[in-house]
Amino acid sequence: MDTMTTKTQRAMWFGLAAALSCGSVSPAAAGQEQVQGTGLVQVVQRATERYRDPADADAAGWKSTNACVSSADEGAMGVHFVKGEILFDGKFNPEEPEALIYEVTDRRARLVGAEFIITAAEWDANNAAPPVILGQQTNLVGSPNRFGLPAFYELHVWAFRNNTKGTYVDFNPAVSCAGFEAQPSHVHGQP
Repeated sequence: MDTMTTKTQRAMWFGLAAALSCGSVSPAAAGQEQVQGTGLVQVVQRATERYRDPADADAAGWKSTNACVSSADEGAMGVHFVKGEILFDGKFNPEEPEALIYEVTDRRARLVGAEFIITAAEWDANNAAPPVILGQQTNLVGSPNRFGLPAFYELHVWAFRNNTKGTYVDFNPAVSCAGFEAQPSHVHGQP
């Protein structure tokens, strides 16, 4: 891969990771639904439990994309908080997903899951087979795609919200973007 392509891809991913929310939501109450999980789900639950408050996730390096991903037919993915510094490490760590996923309802953000993400070019350059995380096969999202990104592998893990379509399916019919309001962008600290 040439240097220009690498810089372009990194810039696109960094742009996604750098999109900041202005923080107008509060953490959800502790009594939200608990998913019973095994394997990868339990690992993700233990590793991300401390980020139920999005302010804690932000302080640890996950930054809001300030957008809520949804589908009219399939439900939603929610608001992704992406940790840019690990998008380029060339590997997956089950205890540190590249994105945390929140649902906003009644101005409260609830941690509902996580997503593992890596560019296909980066993974394929060093590996003969698609990535598998603790026994779970990732999904290849080709390019062009709705996100305007290069092809990438991803895996959603609905660790804190039950998904009737499956624990590792992209969209969750129990998640909604109805309560999400994008925050205005601020350029160089100016309102």
